[in-house]
Amino acid sequence: MKTPTFWNEPNKLSNLLWPFSVVYEMASTLRRSFTTPVVLPVPVICVGNLTAGGAGKTPVALHIGKLLKDKNINAFFLSRGYGGTLKGPLAVKLGKHTALEVGDEPLLLAKLLPTIVAKDRVSGARLAVAQGAKVIIMDDGYQNPTIAKTLSLVIIDGHTGFGNGRILPAGPLRESPDTGLSRAHAAIIIDRTPAAPPLPKDYPTLFAKTQLTAANALKGVKTMAFCGIGNPQKFFTSLANLGISPVETIAFPDHHLYSASDWRKLVAKANKHQAVLVTTAKDAVRLPASLQREVAVVDVALAFDNPALLDAILDYAIENAKT
Repeated sequence: MKTPTFWNEPNKLSNLLWPFSVVYEMASTLRRSFTTPVVLPVPVICVGNLTAGGAGKTPVALHIGKLLKDKNINAFFLSRGYGGTLKGPLAVKLGKHTALEVGDEPLLLAKLLPTIVAKDRVSGARLAVAQGAKVIIMDDGYQNPTIAKTLSLVIIDGHTGFGNGRILPAGPLRESPDTGLSRAHAAIIIDRTPAAPPLPKDYPTLFAKTQLTAANALKGVKTMAFCGIGNPQKFFTSLANLGISPVETIAFPDHHLYSASDWRKLVAKANKHQAVLVTTAKDAVRLPASLQREVAVVDVALAFDNPALLDAILDYAIENAKT
């Protein structure tokens, strides 16, 4: 789905939906209250957020995965596989599974580390342990109370923050900031701007900036950009900041599965402009393999203001995990 415009600031529609937000929050609170989290025999690092839509969870999960891989720690990713048809638990196999089956994010994660997809996260975590995981990195799942987390990191988009500050469906929040931040160990604000929400005094906070990789080759090239992510304008703006100004930009709903009709329309527009099609790595995995070679793919990486602090937080959490 596309992010509703009224999530950015309160209006009459969000006011009308507010009673449903109260019900949503009560249901979430009751679920947490009546659920006993399963304690796993390995540390669990949860990368989550407080809002619906993209905040940068997967880039953070990948960044952490790379850090642990460099330390020769046998880490596994665990994902619900949003948008995928397979319930799991199953290990994602590149070249076998498609985005339709397991979702787009697990395909990106599986390029780096073993990745388990499971609608039931407890069964997925147990499969990861059975296959040799020494650390589990949860991509999303912060609001899921079924697994005890060793380290919970809340990701905040520095551009959109908490939107209109209201809970679903009146706003983008999955839970109130006070409640959500109280359960987390630290927050990571990505691309901080004046719109970034103020956090409690002395709240552990890390800052990171997004960097587009493989973009230099596109400078001076006529391009047409498309994507279906939580915040498409952020991708288009990031391209412009690098001196890449697409002649046209097209935004699809988040996690959009591209059809043959979509592709024909994109190619027709690109041919009209005599431009190269460019998209994100997350979008590329939703294209058939035969078409992925026909687009320029720009990936997202993170640069932390204090990388040593993140490294120290991970080391401490893993070494002092109660399993």
